[in-house]
Amino acid sequence: MQAKKRPIYKEKYYLTIGLEIHAELKTKTKMFSRALNNPDEETPNQNIDPVSMAHPGTLPVINKKALEHMIRIGLAVGGDIANFTEFDRKNYFYPDIPKGYQISQYKHPIVSGGSLAGITITRVHLEEDTGTNKHADGYSLVDFNRAGIPLAELVTEPVIHSPEQVAEFAKEFQLLLRTLGAGDANLQKGEMRVEVNLSVSTDPFKFGTKVEVKNIGSFKAAEAAARYELERHIALLENGEGDKIVQETRGWDEDKKITVSQRSKEDSEEYRYFPDPDLPKLYIHEMFDLDTMKLELPELPWEKRIRLSGLGIKESDIEILIGDMEIAPIFEYVAVKFGSNKDILLKSSNYLCSDLIGYRGSQENFQYPNKESFVQLMEMVVANIVNSRGAKDILLILSTEGGNPQKIAEDKDMLQQSDEGAIKELVKKVIAEFPEQAKDYKAGNENLLKFLIGQVMKESKGTVNPEIATEILKELLH
Repeated sequence: MQAKKRPIYKEKYYLTIGLEIHAELKTKTKMFSRALNNPDEETPNQNIDPVSMAHPGTLPVINKKALEHMIRIGLAVGGDIANFTEFDRKNYFYPDIPKGYQISQYKHPIVSGGSLAGITITRVHLEEDTGTNKHADGYSLVDFNRAGIPLAELVTEPVIHSPEQVAEFAKEFQLLLRTLGAGDANLQKGEMRVEVNLSVSTDPFKFGTKVEVKNIGSFKAAEAAARYELERHIALLENGEGDKIVQETRGWDEDKKITVSQRSKEDSEEYRYFPDPDLPKLYIHEMFDLDTMKLELPELPWEKRIRLSGLGIKESDIEILIGDMEIAPIFEYVAVKFGSNKDILLKSSNYLCSDLIGYRGSQENFQYPNKESFVQLMEMVVANIVNSRGAKDILLILSTEGGNPQKIAEDKDMLQQSDEGAIKELVKKVIAEFPEQAKDYKAGNENLLKFLIGQVMKESKGTVNPEIATEILKELLH
């Protein structure tokens, strides 16, 4: 590990982080049974069956769709897809694991290597999720709805050296899963969980004692947990209490914004891994056409960034057009309709990322506009049928009431006036009402042009073509 790649904190401390990210995969049924995979189920213990509850005599069957998701993830990050792979039993005894072991992968993960957001990936393996412990009023209950859901576990190399990178990488993995359709990765629902493995050292070539932080429920919390542990380790080392840093699992307390010790960290030997005798060995290259699957991958987030950047769209809007699963499809529908028409794509980006998102945050009865209606509105803007002000007002109606853009413009008298004769009469009226401003503009105060145009727009209730109005105003005043 090169010292120059590891930032120095407080003049002499080196931070090293590796991540483990668990993400539930989107399948109709669970990993090894026919019980439904429904993350929206709120009633406890509804999506269960004899296999997921480990009833005696039941046997697991591999979910092929989950394998497909894993392969596509591996191909997207440039990892090696194993030919031979198998499932192992990971033995430990928690109330939320009905079998007394979890079916996972140990020596032969489906994906090895690859990289994402500049971070090297060690492996991505497939396993089943556990149930959920719920604690209240002095007792605990277990909900097994989640038990057995297919779970991708991504492990990075210890090459992350700042708390900010933790959140950045996790967000990029979430975005990749959503782009591939492999999972929604909703942290609030527990569909994606981030675990931070962190150590602090005074030697750039050596690791410190590793601590794992679990129970992280948001990207912001993942970054905060890493920063808290960094400062905790440094404080102990500064006080000569480095021996108090022990290999352990800690949890993130969201209310107190601190980590708390939970248990000593297990080594892999303690799980007593061995191949699951109830599941067959798999030869992935014989089961799937990897070349075809690679060709069929959708446009990946980093590829889309390059395309949108070439259109001149600003960086913050690009991230919305990539990551917002409601806004992005509307923009892409425009792109399909108009190809590389830069003008209409830029206008569409502005209306979606500025105006529509603003309405989403301010309107109680907000709804996403129909894609065809939005395309029609953009056609009207480009054709100067409505101006910018009118387009914003029509978009507000589309996102609260729905409707047809053309009809809305006609009913609300929003159609842009381009008749030069009618516009000339409006301009004459404004000049007559503001003679002093007109005189000062003619005397050289060009800033007053905007004022006078504003009055023309006000007089017309925003329907006049501002370019035509500007030309007529200049003509009359000169």
